[in-house]
Amino acid sequence: MKMPADQVEQITALGYTEPEARFLYIVATHSGYFTMRQFLAFANARRGKRTTTFTLKLLKHAHATVRDYMGTGSVFHLFSRLVYQPIEKDNLRNRRRHSFDYIRTRLVLLDFILENPEYDFLETEQDKVHFFCESLNVPKEALPAKVYEGLPGSHPTIRFFVDKFPLFPAPPFPGLPPVATFTYVDYGCASLANFTSHLGAYQALFRQLQSFRFLYVARRITQFGRAEARFRDSIKRPLEADVASEILRYFEIRRKWESHKYIVPVTEDFEFLAEARHRFKGERFEALYRDWYARRLDERQLRIEFSQLSPDRTVFFDTYLVGSGRTPLDDRLGHRVNMYEK
Repeated sequence: MKMPADQVEQITALGYTEPEARFLYIVATHSGYFTMRQFLAFANARRGKRTTTFTLKLLKHAHATVRDYMGTGSVFHLFSRLVYQPIEKDNLRNRRRHSFDYIRTRLVLLDFILENPEYDFLETEQDKVHFFCESLNVPKEALPAKVYEGLPGSHPTIRFFVDKFPLFPAPPFPGLPPVATFTYVDYGCASLANFTSHLGAYQALFRQLQSFRFLYVARRITQFGRAEARFRDSIKRPLEADVASEILRYFEIRRKWESHKYIVPVTEDFEFLAEARHRFKGERFEALYRDWYARRLDERQLRIEFSQLSPDRTVFFDTYLVGSGRTPLDDRLGHRVNMYEK
């Protein structure tokens, strides 16, 4: 994990010990929120005088606030510009107040970061943009982005990777070269709607990569099976599949839908149709569909048309249980069988 010594020293100068300053650097960079349990795990210490002293420093100097949340305990919010500015993190949204769901997500995220300090996390928006655009030659238009409207008369601001989930290069298995490793952090939501939206925001970037890895991070295994299935159907299978076969399937389902041949709804077909309409939009695909529908284009001709577009991609998916004691790239991953793999 990157932790510049000079920036840690800037926090130490505010009155903190080196372990405290290192911990606050991680919090400021990745989460903005933390609990004393997490500090104790990082410092390999026990609750007592050390936590009392640390808490008093934070509150006395108004560097953080503390609030009790039902089921979560005391949660600290590191907000002071005096901490963020010297380490060049003053523009991070971690300083602002957030919803309870956001806070719970950041706490799970921090656990993941603390359990995996050996990885070179891309800390900032600029780090991530540079990694993909400069190192991997990905066009900026393919990056997940959000537009923020400014004050009247000002220009909108485009921000990238606003979810701020951990992202780092690492080998998917021992012996393989590093690939971009994405994560999604689930705080315990009962629905996969947010996960589905997240995958949609990243689809354009995923299509630009020859290989990548995706980790679904959570404190419970409740959603692991459904998340793996959703990722496989919406991301892994389309990216690794033969393009012509995907287009033919899209044309077949679309024709049945437009001809009102679905007497009983088929959820899998409808989900594929919605995703394929987004993937294969544009006049080129509309013209091909019209020719195929009118039988002016057969399967052989369509396969010739897209014979050069069959992707040579490898997409890895895994789940990560926070607090399980294993790292996401543990050597055991090369030999274990994922209970949710098909």
